[in-house]
Parts: sequence; structure tokens; C-alpha cells
Amino acid sequence: MTVDATLTQAATHPGADAPPYATAPRDDAARRAELAAFLRSRRERITPEQVGLPRGARRRTPGLRREEVAHLGAVGVTWYTWLEQARDIHVSPQVLDAVARALLLDRAERSHLFALAGAIDPLRGTECTGVPKALRQVLDQLSPFPAVVQNSRFDILAYNRTYGRLMCDFDELPEEDRNCMWLAFTNAEWRARTVDLEASKRIMAAKFRAAMAEHVAEPAWKALLARLMDASPEFREIWAQHEVVRPARSVKVFRHPQVGILQLSASSLWTGPNPGPKVLTYAPVDDTTHERLAQLEKLTLAGV
Repeated sequence: MTVDATLTQAATHPGADAPPYATAPRDDAARRAELAAFLRSRRERITPEQVGLPRGARRRTPGLRREEVAHLGAVGVTWYTWLEQARDIHVSPQVLDAVARALLLDRAERSHLFALAGAIDPLRGTECTGVPKALRQVLDQLSPFPAVVQNSRFDILAYNRTYGRLMCDFDELPEEDRNCMWLAFTNAEWRARTVDLEASKRIMAAKFRAAMAEHVAEPAWKALLARLMDASPEFREIWAQHEVVRPARSVKVFRHPQVGILQLSASSLWTGPNPGPKVLTYAPVDDTTHERLAQLEKLTLAGV
């Protein structure tokens, strides 16, 4: 088979090991390098256990191996390796979608991936949270206790039915508004249900600043910060004070319009070896709150 024939076959079958080439301008080299670095960083943060793969006794690579990502995304190993090496290859939206799912990218990370690749996301506006089905099932089993998967940027990635009605109706919110920072400073319903709103806002902004120290150059973080600065004078005032606080266990008090005051003890469980997405659970601190959570779940199931 000639070289031309080989490349034609690869272009027809993007999952094959022989990758399709495309001539790109020289000034795209920096973007390809950034894409390669981004893919490596996302691959290295995922443990084999998170995607249902055995760890093995001789693993030295942090996170997943390249061939494991290729297998999970059903793309060629050579093709994916060359992509991480910033080679000048053509990237189809369908293959980018497969890679995004294999790497458990959240909405902002997926958007960043497609931007770096210079491609249009075929699923723009749809949910891509990076939360495996098994973890969603765990959230559902925790009801009536509220539970949510949240990343360090306070994006709400997944939640069970009780949490979905605790602070506001999350199902009615646009995807871009499902962020606790944004809701605490701009959403009237969320703010009305937070008993100690002033303290909550300050603690949240301080945690956000502490977490952002490791993400100052990332577009998703900068975009959220700019959006908050533009929308909320309260946020601008608090942010200017440069307060920093580390995460800690706490009791949160909410005022729900249908079931009354809820006192909940918050606990966090990281979903990986490094700080990133975490499961937040809210357990009742007294019998009254426990009964009211059960009542809230019944109202939610009844669609009231």
C-alpha cells in the first residue's frame, strides 16, 4: 500500500493507529503544544479505579497510560500518542468527543479542549460533567440526604434529587449557572434560603481564592472570576480583601420554604488522589432535620 493510500484509509477510519495528517499553519504550533500539555495533565489526574481499570502491581505512570485513554475513547494508540506529542494531525470533533469522555472532562474542560483543537463541539450546550454513572448511582442511594459532586471551582457536576430542590430548582437552571459561587452572589432563591448568607459568601470566596492559586492561568477559572466581578458589587468588595481559607467541616443552616429550617453537617469525599471533584454530603444534625429531609424527598418525588 502506498503512503497516500495509507493516509486516505486513516482519514476514513479515525480510530485506526495510523493518524490522519493535515497541514496546519506554523503559528498553530503553540496551540498544539498547549493542547498536548492539557491532555497529559488531565490523563495523569485520573486513577485506573475511577474508570474501572485494574491498577496492577508495576504501574509507574501517574494516572492513566496513553494506551488506556486510547482504549477508553476507542481511538488509535499511535494517534493519541501523537496528539499528546503536539504532532501536526487533524482532529475530528467526533474523536475529541471520545477523548473528552475518556478523560472525564467537565463542561469547562471540554470547552477548553475543543478551543485548543480549533474545532466546534457537536454537543455544545449539553451536559458533560465527567461524573461516571456509578458515582451518580451512589448519589441517588444517599437520598434523602442531599449529596452533590462539585469541583474546586464550585461547579455543580451532579446531584441527587434532594439536593436538586434544597437551595433552588437546579433542573430549571441553565448549565452555565450551575455554580455555587455564582448562585450565592446572584440567585435570589439561593440567597433567601441561606440563613447566614454574609458568612457563607465570605467563606466561599476565600475558598475559591485559595483553590485558584493553582489554576490562575486556566481560562475557565478566569472566565468565572470575570463573570462574578462584572455581575456582583458584593463579590468585588469581598474579593478585594484577599481573604483565604482552607476547606473545613461545617454545619450549614438552610431555610426551605416548604419544610422549614434544616441544619446539616457537611462532609467532603475526594473522587481522586488529588484535590479536584469531590462528593459533598449533608447529614442532618438532629431528628427534626432528618424528618424534614424525608418530607422534602417526598415533595420532590411528587413533583410539588
